Amino acid sequence: MIIKLAYQLFANPIMKKYLLSAGLFVVSVCAFGQALKTAAPHLEKQGTATRLIVNDKPYLMIAGELHNSSTSNAAYMRPIWKQMADKHLNTVIAAASWELVEPQQGKFDFTLVDSMVLGARKQGLHLVMIWFASWKNGTSTYAPVWVKNNADKYTYAKDAKGKTLETLSTFGNATMQADANAFKQLMLHIKQIDEKYQTVIMMQVENESGLLRADRDHSDAANKAFDSPIPADLAKYLTGNKSSLAPELYDIWKENGFKTTGNWETVFGKSDVKEKDWQHLSYYTEELFMAYHYARYIGTVAAAGKSAYNIPMYVNAWLKQPDTPIPGRYPGGGSLPQVIDMYRSAGPALDFIAPDIYIPQFTWVLSQFHRLGNPLMIPETKGGVLGAARAFFAYGEHDAMCFSPFGIDGDYFNDEPLSNAYLVIDQLKELILKNQGKQTMRGILVDTASKIQEFDFGSYHIAANINDKSAAAGGIMIQTGPDEFIVASKSMNIIFSNKSAADPSHVAFEAIDEGTFKNGRWIAGRRLNGDEQLNAVFEGTGLKFAGKGYTIQHVKLYRFK
Repeated sequence: MIIKLAYQLFANPIMKKYLLSAGLFVVSVCAFGQALKTAAPHLEKQGTATRLIVNDKPYLMIAGELHNSSTSNAAYMRPIWKQMADKHLNTVIAAASWELVEPQQGKFDFTLVDSMVLGARKQGLHLVMIWFASWKNGTSTYAPVWVKNNADKYTYAKDAKGKTLETLSTFGNATMQADANAFKQLMLHIKQIDEKYQTVIMMQVENESGLLRADRDHSDAANKAFDSPIPADLAKYLTGNKSSLAPELYDIWKENGFKTTGNWETVFGKSDVKEKDWQHLSYYTEELFMAYHYARYIGTVAAAGKSAYNIPMYVNAWLKQPDTPIPGRYPGGGSLPQVIDMYRSAGPALDFIAPDIYIPQFTWVLSQFHRLGNPLMIPETKGGVLGAARAFFAYGEHDAMCFSPFGIDGDYFNDEPLSNAYLVIDQLKELILKNQGKQTMRGILVDTASKIQEFDFGSYHIAANINDKSAAAGGIMIQTGPDEFIVASKSMNIIFSNKSAADPSHVAFEAIDEGTFKNGRWIAGRRLNGDEQLNAVFEGTGLKFAGKGYTIQHVKLYRFK
């Protein structure tokens, strides 16, 4: 009857025209609704910076990473979500493990994932989720039992003596496809429960991947690949990106005649080893080889996930450092700056590489990772007084998307320095985001090893130093006008003077106001003068930040002769 009625209506020319017009209107409304739909979390450029966009707005991750096993139990986590919000975090980095998501092959359990997403969302927090799967800290402890117990299918890496290592091989295509399928199912589920809310804003694929206890994988498949011609896609990448390669790769490729055919040692040369020089590129050809194959594997996993729900995805790195100077003592083939081109070539679905920083050479690490167009994200580092100081420097000097001390649900529950720093950074976040990539923002970091930091900023020369017994002090300076700055710090003197020695004028303060930001609006507090300024015994004039806690000052300067 309905079909007959529809036929009769369309048989009438007037009704047919009306119905078609109505149909077009409905389609137009639906299309307009689709156009208004909020875009998924994604990355975008502003000047020289890369920013994360969440719910169509720039977002700064003021974060902390949970201990590895915290999210394996929903009841354990239930009170912790509120504690994270109370510590002024807006983002938590937390793990989802393959062994618990797919305990039996093909049978998925997202109960813990749901508890993470809902727990964070209830407290107004966002999540960066870590996929602990084939590798975690260079080993494969988070793979499901059905993978671990089937080494014939899911193969393991071997050392040079043929010993099997507790690390799944990057040449195990069956393992790669199983990992990729599980990750895709996870991303499908996250999209289903969270696309509307955007609680989950980014994914870390695997964790500190790379091979320990061997310079490279020496399994039969790995040996064959090492002795075979380099992959064609890598040769094409090298040729097409010759002028923008990492300098370490460019130099060694140049030394070997810029070859694009031949095996790995033919193209990149035979490696040497200098164990006493931790910054020397020992076993560099082996490291490039392993990096390419880790990137191919992890990139395949990431691409599968993005096909389900396309949000930013990255890899993190265990750093090369003085007490682990060669591949094998740190995870060789991991996502370090000297092999970034292998990740870009073989794993294009990965958006960037990120450092886990526990070594003293903090500023050096940031300079290495924040180069070659790689945005800076710090998913793991130290907290405390040192972490608080470093956070200001990372956001101000390197346009960091994220600063995140590890173990935030443990020792840092009572971490007042970090909590105080995050309270101030949270107030500044809109101003920080506005100035990223515009060269109008600088970070300051001074400690007992580097007691003074000096630099030119705008038309001024800046000198900063610790003014008490603190182990470290950090700060951020944002230029809001030719002679106007927002400055946040503690335990620090910051001195302004003329940048040009030829300028005979003197620099002085028109006004210094202490204050806060609320919803992005400046609220002035005390007008600082007299003893609350730095005594003018220097060549210039200075700000003085006490050591009780991080504070914000709004500064206006003038010149006189």
